[in-house]
Amino acid sequence: MVWVIIKAVVIFTWALITVLYITLLERKESALIQDRIGANRAEVLGLRLNGLFQPFADALKMFFKEDYIPPFVDRPFYLAAPILSLVFALVPIGAIPLADKLSIDGREFSISVIGSNVGLVLILSLLSLGIYGVVLGGYGSRNKYGLVGGMRATAQVISYEVALGLSLVGVLLVYPSLNLNEIVYMQNRYVLGGWVPLWGIILQPLAAILFLIAGMAENKRVPFDLPEGESEIIGYFLEYSGMKFGMFFVADFVEVLLLAALFTTFFLGGYNPPYLFQDGFHFPWGGALLLSPVWIRVIQFITFNIKLWIVVWFLLLVRWTYPRYRFDQLMDLGWKNLIPLSILNIIITAGIMAVIK
Repeated sequence: MVWVIIKAVVIFTWALITVLYITLLERKESALIQDRIGANRAEVLGLRLNGLFQPFADALKMFFKEDYIPPFVDRPFYLAAPILSLVFALVPIGAIPLADKLSIDGREFSISVIGSNVGLVLILSLLSLGIYGVVLGGYGSRNKYGLVGGMRATAQVISYEVALGLSLVGVLLVYPSLNLNEIVYMQNRYVLGGWVPLWGIILQPLAAILFLIAGMAENKRVPFDLPEGESEIIGYFLEYSGMKFGMFFVADFVEVLLLAALFTTFFLGGYNPPYLFQDGFHFPWGGALLLSPVWIRVIQFITFNIKLWIVVWFLLLVRWTYPRYRFDQLMDLGWKNLIPLSILNIIITAGIMAVIK
C-alpha cells in the first residue's frame, strides 16, 4: 500500500509538472509561429531563464483569482463539474507504463500506479466518464449559452469516442493484449535483420492517423473547439471563474498529455528506445552495451518523455495552424470519414492477420 501511494504521488506530480510546462511550450510555440518572443517575464532572484518560471507564476495567479459563484446556478452540479473533468482526465495517466517493471529481491514492481491486465479498457472507460464534467458544467450553470456548449461537447465527444475506440481495434489485432506493458513488449520486436522495430506506427499507420485526429477532437481544442468557442461568447464553463475555471483549463492540458502518452504507448514503442532489451542495448551492426536494471529503467523513462514531448509539440502545432471546423463539418468528419476508415482498417488488418497465421 505504501509503495502504491509513493508511486501515485511521484507519477501524478510528474504529470502536473509536465502539464505546467506544456502550457509554456504552447505559449512559446505560438509566439514562434507569430514571430513573437512569448512569455518570459516571471523571474526568481533576478533570473528569468527565458520564461522557465512562468508556468508556476501562472499557477499561483490562478489560485488567487476571485472565485465567484453566481446565485442562480445549480450548486451541487456546478461544483462537481470541474472536479470530475480534472479527475477523469488525470487518473488514466496512472495506468500508463512510463518504464518496465523493476525486479527487487525476486519480486516484480510495476512502475505504473494501476498495473492492470485490462489497462486499455480502464483508460477508455475513464475517458468516457469525462463527458459528465462538461455536461454538468453546462447544465449546472443554468446559462443557455453554457448549456449549448455542454450539448455540443456531448455530441462531439460521444461521436469521436466511437472512432477512437475503433482505431485501436486494429492495434489490438496486431498486439493481442489489453495490458499496456504487453503491448509495449510486443513492439520491441525487429525485422529486416534486426534494424526495423515493429512499432504500431509502422504496422498500423492508418490507425495512428485516425487515433490522433479522434484524440484531438476528444480533447476539444482547435480545430475541434466548438464546445468552447473562445472567440465566441459560448462555452460550458462560461459561468466559472477562479480555480474552478482553472480546473477546466488544466483538464484540457492533462488531456493533451494523456493523448500524447497513449500515442507513444500504442504507436511509438512506448518507453523502449530502439535496440534496448532486458539486459541493455544490442545493436544490429554488432556489439552490445550491457546495463544494470536501474539504468535501463532510467533510460526508458527518459525515452518515454522524449517521445511524449515530440507528440505534444505536434499537437500544439496543429492547434495553432488550422482554423475551427463548422459543427456540421465536425460531425461529417467523425461519422462519414473516421469511422468508415477505422472499420476498413479493421477488415484489412484482420484479413492480413488471418493469412499470416
